[in-house]
Parts: sequence; structure tokens; C-alpha cells
Amino acid sequence: MKKALAFDIGGTKIYSAIINENGEIISEIEKFSTPKTLDGIKEILTSQISKHEFDLVAIATAGAVNNENTAVIGSTGNLVEGYYTLDFQSLSDKKVFLENDANAAAWAEYKLGASKGTSVLIMLTLGTGVGGGIIINDRLLKGKSGAAGEMHFKMYPDKRRKCTCGSWDCFEAYTSGTALKWDAEEALGNKDVTTYDVIEGVKNGNKVMVEVFDRWQRDLIIGIQGLANLFDPDCVVLSGSMAQFVDIQKVEQEVNAEIICPPVSIRLAKAGNHAGMIGAALLALENISR
Repeated sequence: MKKALAFDIGGTKIYSAIINENGEIISEIEKFSTPKTLDGIKEILTSQISKHEFDLVAIATAGAVNNENTAVIGSTGNLVEGYYTLDFQSLSDKKVFLENDANAAAWAEYKLGASKGTSVLIMLTLGTGVGGGIIINDRLLKGKSGAAGEMHFKMYPDKRRKCTCGSWDCFEAYTSGTALKWDAEEALGNKDVTTYDVIEGVKNGNKVMVEVFDRWQRDLIIGIQGLANLFDPDCVVLSGSMAQFVDIQKVEQEVNAEIICPPVSIRLAKAGNHAGMIGAALLALENISR
């Protein structure tokens, strides 16, 4: 059975493990703080590559990845400047396969997790920001350049809130953990409020915090309705740190009450915290098998 040396490269942490064709992690998972320089990132990757035996390297990474799965074509603000210039293919004499981390996690859910057995699905990763992956008829939707699935479509037309991407009123600006904090700041006039404060307030029945959370969840519902009408998915899978607080049943009911396509299932992710690594490894191993 072939195996991949898999990495998950994020803004704060890099994870590494050996993963086989079944999506099983068969080694210790190693964790590193993401260096602040390109050379530092390269050093971690080459060090791991030199100490393991594998058939290929599979990398789940923040940022858009080209359709050849060889390079990052658009980096993100939480990674070092110039990250997209890193020559991943030079790191090993074995094939190096890259995929966007949200796309890779969506593939893991499709193969092993909450959306196993479906053929059309959308995965939303609700964390500090919002990631996305879309699978249509058993194929990952990549777009003309590889940048499809980024959740920066417009929610409102009148410049209410600037997104971290620099544009106005993106889905991410209303449905991320950061967005929940902004909702609370606006409601309370207090810049020191946190998402933790909101969640604790909801648990304790605080009326204002319940209203803040309901506003955030309503924006999530509106966004999912638009995605459902566009892609007619079997299911929408929610992952990330904020997903655990979503009222899945309520969201599913309200989404289906206002869409024009057949009903969609809303599900919590099941592939685990290392879904990105697992999905990248599965994609890479399937790629060499073909």
C-alpha cells in the first residue's frame, strides 16, 4: 500500500504525518510553529522529508493552489510574505502534490467523513476566517486557475463591513469567528468583547448575546441558501471552531424553507482536526494511481 508524507501548513502551525491510501494516519503526528521566514518553512519541510520513507509528498496549504497541484498561486495574510514563490517541487525527488487546505478537508469529508456517499457537497470551515471546498459530481471544483471555492461572495450591496481580504461585505465578514466578535462590538459598543463572551452569554441566557449570536447565525443561513441555490448540493458540511456552536437543526430548517432547489442536509464535519492532511494525501495518492 502506497503512503504519503503529508503536511498541513497554516499561519501558526505546521503538522506532518505519514498517511496511507485508506486515509489512515500511520505515524506520530508532528507539530511545529510556523516560521516567520520562507527559509524557516523550507527547513521544516526538508527536514521531515529527509527522515521518512514515502511514495510522495502531499501538502495541504493555506492559499489558492494551481490546477496542476504544483504551486501556490495566491497566498494569505497569515503566511509569510512571498510564500507563493516557494518552489515546493524542489524539496524532494519524489512527486510533491499541493492542494488548498479547505479543498483538501472537503475531500476528506467526502471520502471518509460526514458527506461520504454523496456526490455534490459544500464544506464551510468556520474559524477565525471562513474556508470553503466544493465537490460537484464527485470532482473537486477548482475553477479556471485553481482558486474556486473561496467564500468571499457578497452578502450585502451597501458597504456595511470591510472584509480582511480588502473587499466589502464578503460572506467571511459575516460568518467567521471574527465576524461574531464584530457583531458583539456593534451591539455593545465595546471593543474588548470576545467570541468567548458571546458563547458564554448565550449559554447563560443573556438576551443581548443571544440576539448577537442569532444575527450571526442568520447570516450563515442566508449564505448557505445562496450556495444551495447555486450548486444544488446533497449536503453542506460545517467544520472549524465555530461549527460546534451552530444549531444544525434550526439552520437546516431555515435554509430549506427559503431555497428553490430540493432540500439540503446540514451536517457537522467528522473527518477530524487533521482532515486537511488526510484529504491532501488521498488526493495525491489517487493522482499517482491514475
